[in-house]
Amino acid sequence: QEQLVESGGGLVQPGGSLRLSCAASGFTLDFYAIGWFRQAPGKEREGIFCISTSDGSTFVSNSVKGRFVASTDIAKNTVYLQMNGLEPQDTAVYSCAARRGYCSGNYAEPFYDYWGQGTQVTVSS
Repeated sequence: QEQLVESGGGLVQPGGSLRLSCAASGFTLDFYAIGWFRQAPGKEREGIFCISTSDGSTFVSNSVKGRFVASTDIAKNTVYLQMNGLEPQDTAVYSCAARRGYCSGNYAEPFYDYWGQGTQVTVSS
């Protein structure tokens, strides 16, 4: 059974960093577009990042550009989202999603085949 599991969320102070993991099981992340989404309370889900596992190409939203970086470890079948310079407005539930192929301009749309359950990130002093 295909599954994505996120981990690495938690409470961090403004300016701090966290690294989220998105581990896949039941399929191999060799040729997938992995999208990262977040949803804050009372707000719509926002697509913030997409990485193509085959070539490392990315699409990044303006809201996190220059602060967040994604990477892939095929051996561990895991994608990471390194989040630096966290701000209170980054507080949200973060989820990863997967679809076969490359990231494209519609990466922020929910056209993915598999979704993780989400992990809470809270940025507060």
